[in-house]
Amino acid sequence: MNILVLDDEKEIADLVEVYLKVEGYNILKFYNSKDALDAIDREKIDLAILDVMVDNVDGFEICKIIREKNLNFPIIMLTAKIEDKDKITGLSIGADDYMTKPFNPLELLARVKSALRRYTKYNDIKEENLIEIEGLVIDEKKHRCLLYEKEIEFTPIEFDILLYLAKRRGQVVSSEELFEKVWKEKYFDSNNTVMVHIRRIREKLNENTKNPKFIKTVWGVGYKID
Repeated sequence: MNILVLDDEKEIADLVEVYLKVEGYNILKFYNSKDALDAIDREKIDLAILDVMVDNVDGFEICKIIREKNLNFPIIMLTAKIEDKDKITGLSIGADDYMTKPFNPLELLARVKSALRRYTKYNDIKEENLIEIEGLVIDEKKHRCLLYEKEIEFTPIEFDILLYLAKRRGQVVSSEELFEKVWKEKYFDSNNTVMVHIRRIREKLNENTKNPKFIKTVWGVGYKID
């Protein structure tokens, strides 16, 4: 598969190339927008990784050009910007995903694979059982969980908690609801079992305790995955 990488920061473009090449992808790497646009017209592209802040024609404009050409391969935007309006702009003009610099190359790799799976509709039956959240992949049927392509060993209870929250992504789930749905028993206010298990799950996901990426605590209410 051909992956186009555009970033005027040579070190970043080269780093992305190294990680993607290890996975067997063919990389079309460019440091300027003109050469990238020429390649889009000339080559078959399966996915593009575009830096927003490049000279002449920025990543947003290139994204628009790609979509105006009726090319529907996945586009992942890279940027140093962190404002929500920039993310909204990128997604509204046809980008599929958005990563803020600095980023974890393994997370980018996971997102590339996720985007390509969706694009090629690879193994449709398997896809129905997968929940993918920013590098975290939960396979309900096989009872497996991968973080940046590395399998995480959860106990059955831990897996069920994570799966329940992931299926209700964006919703706040109370400790009471989690306990009664996962343990199938009545919840008591003094029961801190859920809190202990959430802490163990976070540890296995290498979560930042002050600012967890996956399982958020909504104080006085419960937990959620954004």
